[in-house]
Amino acid sequence: MVVCGDDGLAHRLAAELRDVYRQRVVLVVSGDHAETHPSGAPAAPIRAAGLIGRLGAVARGQGATPGGGTGAGPTAGPGPGPGPDDTSGGTPLPVTEVRAAAPTEEALRRAGVDRATALALLYEDDETNLRAALAARRLSPGLRLVVRMYNRKLGQHLEDLLDEAALVAAPGMDRALLEASATVLSDADTAAPALAATAVAGTSKVVQADGLLLRAAERTPPGRGEVPDPGLCTLALLSSTTTDPAGAEGSDSSGVQGPQLLPDDRTVRASTGRGSVVLETVRHAGPTLPPGRLAGRGASLGQLFSARLRWSLVGIVASVLALSVAATVTTDDDALHATYLTLLDLFSIGDPAVGEPLSRQILQLLAGLVGLALLPLLVAGALEALGTFRGHGALRRPPRGLSGHIVLLGLGKIGARVLARLRELDIPVVCVEEDPDARGIPLARSLGVPVVLGDVTEEGVLESAKIHRAHALLAVTSSDTTNLEAVLSGRSLRPDLRVALRLYDDDFATAVYRTLRAAHPDALTRSRSVTHLAAPAFAGAMMGRQILGAIPVERKVLLFAALLVAGHPQFEGRTIAEAFRPGAWRVLALDTATPQSRRPDLANTPSGDQPRLLWELHPGYVLRPEDRIVIAATRRGLAELLAPTGP
Repeated sequence: MVVCGDDGLAHRLAAELRDVYRQRVVLVVSGDHAETHPSGAPAAPIRAAGLIGRLGAVARGQGATPGGGTGAGPTAGPGPGPGPDDTSGGTPLPVTEVRAAAPTEEALRRAGVDRATALALLYEDDETNLRAALAARRLSPGLRLVVRMYNRKLGQHLEDLLDEAALVAAPGMDRALLEASATVLSDADTAAPALAATAVAGTSKVVQADGLLLRAAERTPPGRGEVPDPGLCTLALLSSTTTDPAGAEGSDSSGVQGPQLLPDDRTVRASTGRGSVVLETVRHAGPTLPPGRLAGRGASLGQLFSARLRWSLVGIVASVLALSVAATVTTDDDALHATYLTLLDLFSIGDPAVGEPLSRQILQLLAGLVGLALLPLLVAGALEALGTFRGHGALRRPPRGLSGHIVLLGLGKIGARVLARLRELDIPVVCVEEDPDARGIPLARSLGVPVVLGDVTEEGVLESAKIHRAHALLAVTSSDTTNLEAVLSGRSLRPDLRVALRLYDDDFATAVYRTLRAAHPDALTRSRSVTHLAAPAFAGAMMGRQILGAIPVERKVLLFAALLVAGHPQFEGRTIAEAFRPGAWRVLALDTATPQSRRPDLANTPSGDQPRLLWELHPGYVLRPEDRIVIAATRRGLAELLAPTGP
């Protein structure tokens, strides 16, 4: 396996292939390479020591220890490391490094691409990955390619182009090999659903693959006498209990009992007081149009005019009606003529009521006063409407009465994807971003999402985002220290604030989680790593199967994959019940389409063309070699399924 890239994802992927899948790995890095954070900054930020000191001071001030109190974090113990699901046993093979300034043909040859099984191109620049993929296809037509692309449309075109190039270079290539010859993935798309779900209580962890939507819903421990809802099946039993709702959710700590992945039915029935993750299927209805966006043929009255202006207009209309009724009562005119005369007086185009009864003269004066109030009201309405349309292209500010929203810190590559996911779930969001030219700014503007421009470390920025009334803070910038400083600032303003922060370093994440849980035992704290969430999907694709997605269960990962039964003795000729191995894999669905009409990749099925998947499988159904199934598997289980046969 050849992995090309210089950021954290490349190193995570190399370790995943080596430790979990037991593969020989060649890592291509730049000549001046040093292990860096995904943002390009050194892995040990300068401000980290100061922030750790602040964390310690906070914990000491609360008088708590990491293991003390109800709902506290994990007790002291070894740092994050591979659990029972994460290793394959034995001594891992070393990762060979090849240094090259760019992934040129000569560099790829030195890495042994012509003899490799798969190549992963993980540079952050889409054009670099595209050029390297075309060069690798020329060197080895049958090479399995996994390409990291942020531009989804370009990625779809690249997949088709690489498959056509493989057919031209090797006309007799087997169809199954061609279907798995090129896979385009995005670390942002892989991690965004989990990051969005982390910040929201009661929402589901989602794996979306255009026409296919799988939802893993967290269920709280059932009370006494309650029957838990199993959904389609139970994917995991959480480490959380009725006495510790957060469990080990926040960190890769092995000091507490971790989640139990893919348990059998007897284990699920025997579990008491533990939360669970159950599988549900939903149909994707597409993103909803958020309120406040000007779209279609026009805008509503509430979008054009402020509430104060609308109430003023109501007052003018009420005054006109009152004057018309008074004119009808005090004169012999009918209601229609009295209203007409009132409007003439209102617009100062009627004749003076000289020589007419006193009541008529008083009503005319009152109508003139109402007309004087109407003129500035009309001018203000015109200016507000004009400002609404002109300000549509500008960033919105958080409204005054906003509450129960998510404060999203960072609108970069990851933040933009997380914002899109949150809006698809119709969750109110306020974004905080320092760079006015960040990737997610145009998306926030088009969705009408309020944005606060400023450095989150400065005073008043979080207050402008209404953090004191927010439901949660989700910090997903590329800087660990910025995310941590934002969380500390948010907790200083509101101690019970739910926080979820993106942290790259596992040891740093464990220290942060334990200290924050000790300092604020009643507040929920989560930490997530984008590379930790994305690496399993890339590794599974390199092993030759289309990975539909990955769902985090605390700090472990469940993978969803579609594969053919043929060539897998664990499935071929077995019933659904016999093919289930607790803790390793479980058959979820069966593709009912004929082999000739199947789409080559369920992960790229258009949303308008739903795949024909059967989810309610009979336990006695016998799997045939031509069947294609959707499975949920642990990383170790998938590694066993995809392991090559023979020595």
